[in-house]
This record gives sequence, C-alpha cells and structure tokens, in this order.
Amino acid sequence: MNKTVAFETLGCKLNFSETSSIRRNFLEAGYIEKEFQETADIYIINTCSVTLDANSTCRKTVRRARRTNPNAFVAVIGCYAQLKPKDIASIEGVDVILGAKEKFKLLHLFDEFIKQEKTIIHREDVNKTSDFHHAFSSDDRTRAFLKVQDGCNYKCSFCTIPLARGISRSPSIESVIFHAKRLIEDGFKEIILTGVNTGDFGYGRKDSFIDLLSKLHKLDGLNRLRISSIEPNLLHPEIIELVASSNTLQPHFHLPLQSGSDTVLRLMKRRYNTLLYQKRVEYIRNQIPDACIGVDVITGHPGETIELFQESVDFLNDMDISYLHVFTYSERPDTHALNISPAVPKVERKRRTAVYRMLSDKKRDRFNQRFKDTTRPVLFESHSNDGMLKGWTDNYVRVAVPYHSSLVNSLVLLPLKRYTSKGYYEEEIKGDILDELSLMESLVNG
Repeated sequence: MNKTVAFETLGCKLNFSETSSIRRNFLEAGYIEKEFQETADIYIINTCSVTLDANSTCRKTVRRARRTNPNAFVAVIGCYAQLKPKDIASIEGVDVILGAKEKFKLLHLFDEFIKQEKTIIHREDVNKTSDFHHAFSSDDRTRAFLKVQDGCNYKCSFCTIPLARGISRSPSIESVIFHAKRLIEDGFKEIILTGVNTGDFGYGRKDSFIDLLSKLHKLDGLNRLRISSIEPNLLHPEIIELVASSNTLQPHFHLPLQSGSDTVLRLMKRRYNTLLYQKRVEYIRNQIPDACIGVDVITGHPGETIELFQESVDFLNDMDISYLHVFTYSERPDTHALNISPAVPKVERKRRTAVYRMLSDKKRDRFNQRFKDTTRPVLFESHSNDGMLKGWTDNYVRVAVPYHSSLVNSLVLLPLKRYTSKGYYEEEIKGDILDELSLMESLVNG
C-alpha cells in the first residue's frame, strides 16, 4: 500500500513554488497526497523566517500533525530550518530538519520514512549553497508562479533571507524558457516570475533580467507574463519600456519601498533613495498611464521616529501608486536592525500599520474607480466563491461575475460598470460571450 504525504507551506510565493516541486517529486514516486488536516504517514512543513513568530508557528504546525497522527514522520524544511535547526529539534515529534539546499533531497534521504528516535539535522553552511532548483506553483489552473531566482546579495538591516537562502543565483535563460513552455502546454494562461530578488536574475553572468523578459514575452501560447516584485534600483527604464510595448507583459509593477524617508532607508541599508523611487514611478506613469503600482512598506523599524514616519506617509500620499503591502517590523536574530535605537514600541508599530492600511484602501479604491466605464481584459480563475467567479484585469483590478464553467481560465474583454463597496467590480456576462466560450469549450473537450 502506497504511503500518504501531506504538505504545509508557511510564508511567501517562493516557498509555495518550492513545496509544489517537492510535492510533484513525491507524487511521481507513487505517494498519495492528503490534506494537512487529514491522517497521513508523512507531514512536510516548509517554513518561513521573515516574522518573529516563525518559531511559534512552526511549533503549532508540528503539534497539529502529531495530534492527527502521533506515529507520522515529520519533516521540517526551509528558511527557518536553515536558521534555527536546534530550536526546531527541541520540538517533540520532529524527525528530520533540512536546510536550504537539502530540502530538495528529502525523497532520496529516506526509503521508508520510519519515525526516528532522535531528530536528524541535514544542513550545510548557506554560503556554500550555489545550485539552483527549479520550482513553480499555482493556486489554480490559470496562473503559475515560476521561480527564476533565489538568494540575495543585499544586506538589508531587517532581513534574514540572505542568511537563510544564501547568495543570489539563477538558472540559464534557456532552462527558464523550457519550464515556461511546459506551463503553457499544461494550459496556464499567465506566468508570474518570482524569486527572492527577481530583478537580480543573471547576477554574475552576461545575461540579465531584461534579456530574460525579452525572450519570455514572445513565447507562443503565453497570454500573460507578470513580474511578482522587483527592487526599484533594478527596475531599469528599458524594462518599463518593454512592458509598455509588449502585448504579453502585464502593466503591473510591485516595487518595494519600505520607507518614504531617506533617513530610514539609510538605516535599513536599502540601495536607493526616495528620489530614485519617485523617478521610477513617474516613468511608469509616463510610459503606461494605466499601470498598477503596488508598494511594500515596513512600519516601526528601529530609529523610525514619529516625524520620520509622517515623512514617509506624506511621501506615499503624494505618489500616484495603487496599493500598499504593509509589514509590521519584528525583531529577527542576527540582523543589523537589532543594533539600532531607539526601538519603536510594538503598540506604536501596530498603530502605524493601521495608518498605512487606511492609506492603501484609499489608494486602491481611487485606482480601481479610474477604470469605471472602460473595457479591460479579464482572466477568470478556476474556482468560484459564493456562486461568483473572480478574475484580474491586465492591470490588477479585481472583477467578479456569476459563475459559469465556460468562463474558467478564459480571457474576456469586459466593460467595467458596477464598482462595489467590496473593492471590486461585479459585472454580468452577456449571453453571446457565454455562447461563444461554451462552443470553444465543447470543441476543446471533443
């Protein structure tokens, strides 16, 4: 009887893509997948190290697995496993801990996955991690997240990722194209490029991220290509110009800022200032007026006084951006930020986070409403919610319509007329569009 395996992923889209690749290896080897809350022979937990509660989250997840099946083999892998293997080893029931490089070898390290008397730790020095493991994941059959880069050479004051994942590295353009073609053949309409520092693709080689984009966006059968996130100092004008001229690259940029105060940016050891950031946003607006621009910000970094926070709020309020992705600073071991004072009280950090989120809601609402009474292409996802099917426009505006099977994984030019208090458009689909899509569906299905 084939053994069963369950997976739980903590953290970012990159973690999800790597879990998906490990999952495929197990399924191809004959293992049967179970949901994490179900009884399984093996539980694999892919961890994150970004937030302070990484330890407690890992412990709770291990306990959930042990409550479901006390005799199961439990493997803890990923960033937190790389950074704090001894802490994880103290959690009762963990059989093996695998670091950044070793996590991809799990299937080959054990034949029977028999419960161990003592926790086994497989972890190399992260600075020796120089190989690249391809990975992709998807929430549905519509959009795929394709890993094109790993590791980071930056030393931002608040971040543990370089300690957990090692130096910047990426595969060849040819290998990325090979995996992208496989995703297209599998029916994905949209590919989202992801990595720790995606724009650093090609570091140490002659090719670069613009070279990768220039070839990927021309692939036959690919409807949409999107960049998950790119550092402002790596978003060169020619990349913006390529997006502006391409029918495939989507008008959507996610630009980490972290703070709109140059003083705080220096404390954070970021590689740009607010002037460069402002110029990038202005150039995007000049080249692609309808582009969606998302921004990462951190509240409460050590040394961020109330005056510096207000400086950042004012900067963002004046910027023509579309939404904020807000993080509350949390202390991480072995990071430079621990040496900076004064520390911001946690209550004040949360207050500042709430301020940013209110600003984000205002920005998002204003951006979305700009497109009322326009027509945009919408890619509908393969899952429904309360009888509604949701999708995204090319420039990342959310749209919902009544569920219809022929709309799943379909691109539809849709007039946007009914913007709701829910923060997205709710529209009806005309019968002639449904008839056409139903005919195409029946032809495809034979």
